[in-house]
Amino acid sequence: QVQLVESGGGLVQPGESLRLSCAASGLTVSSHAMSWYRQVSGKERELVATISRTTFGSTTSYADSVKGRFTISRDNAKNTVYLQMNSLKPEDTAVYYCYAKSRYGSTYWGQGTQVTVSS
Repeated sequence: QVQLVESGGGLVQPGESLRLSCAASGLTVSSHAMSWYRQVSGKERELVATISRTTFGSTTSYADSVKGRFTISRDNAKNTVYLQMNSLKPEDTAVYYCYAKSRYGSTYWGQGTQVTVSS
């Protein structure tokens, strides 16, 4: 059974940082494309960042709104994916979800973790 468990969300002030974690079980993060999405109530879920496996290593991609502030990474030994979020803004407030996609097209979601940026 696949489980993706997010943690690390919370309430921070603008300009501060948070690191989200996504601990995976039942799948291997190194063999999946791993992503972070976020969703504000009443709006569509938005892709924030992805880390994918390539022949030569890993590649990452980011939404324009977070480029230069957020960094996605993974620790294969811990089977965990991270999202380091710096210089947080009020508009980053959302529920953040971990997402995994296998090379065969199977997809999995975590339960989400709330991030609130407010003074």
